Amino acid sequence: MMQRPRRNRSSSSIRALVSETQLHPHNFVWPVFLVDGLQKKEAISALPGIYRWSVDLLAEQMKEAIRHGIKAFAIFPKVSEELKSPDGKISLDEKFFLYSAIRRLREEVPEALLITDVALDPYSSDGHDGIYKNGKILNDESVEILAQQAVMQARAGAHIVAPSDMMDGRVAAIRKALDHQNFQDVGILSYTAKYASAFYGPFRAALDSAPRSGDKKTYQMDPGNAREALRELSLDISEGADMVMVKPAGSYLDIIRLFKENSSVPVAAYQVSGEYSMIKLAGAQNLLDEKTAMMEALMAIRRAGADIILSYYALEFARDFARVFSK
Repeated sequence: MMQRPRRNRSSSSIRALVSETQLHPHNFVWPVFLVDGLQKKEAISALPGIYRWSVDLLAEQMKEAIRHGIKAFAIFPKVSEELKSPDGKISLDEKFFLYSAIRRLREEVPEALLITDVALDPYSSDGHDGIYKNGKILNDESVEILAQQAVMQARAGAHIVAPSDMMDGRVAAIRKALDHQNFQDVGILSYTAKYASAFYGPFRAALDSAPRSGDKKTYQMDPGNAREALRELSLDISEGADMVMVKPAGSYLDIIRLFKENSSVPVAAYQVSGEYSMIKLAGAQNLLDEKTAMMEALMAIRRAGADIILSYYALEFARDFARVFSK
């Protein structure tokens, strides 16, 4: 008998009916950039359509996102150069603007799920995710600061802390520190398989957090390695991670699938700045249809197995989703 799979593709209605993979705004986390001060909206040339916001304007952006179904936000502070130091000690100052901003966002946007970045590179004068000394990253000394940083963020009101540093043992240290300070309800979203990728460039430009010397290959993962990702997955879950992440997403769909098949906790994937900017810039040059490319890239991440997608396209997708379903 002749097989005709095209019958299930013959109209938009039947394609919707048999679709195997769905995207919804509640699948997304919107990464947002925070800058000190008030009434500030700073364009980021490397990330078209994305801005650094002061807390008052960011609160309004979050409220709009929530109206469109986006409820989770990953917050990244832009730190002034004069505040940076080799040990990133400003991140442990309770007067640092990030902490007052978190408290304000908790009050003004109570529906928002706030995810904060645990790392040293935004605060480090060396631009590394750990303490850099004599050409090496000091793992255990860095972990100590990261655990303190996580407690500070939790005390300010973060719902979830997200260590993005790739230091060994940091998930266990952060979990221990949080529990010791009675923050048992604060979750950990671990950047479990964070690869040493060329796709981070626009993000580093947004925060001026590129390494001043050397690279991040002694702690971020080799792009050729997959089994190593499973080792990191096993370690992070055993140390207390509530969610695990693959970063970047688009070039590591196979790793997302590996995690989905081997993880007992939700799997996140980060469509990083370079992935976003490539689609944006190609669309602006009419080299492709941006909306279609956006949807295809996001659908691929979801199809690979991501339960959660961090993407700079989150709000744009949610607006389009609302328009389609309001008709």
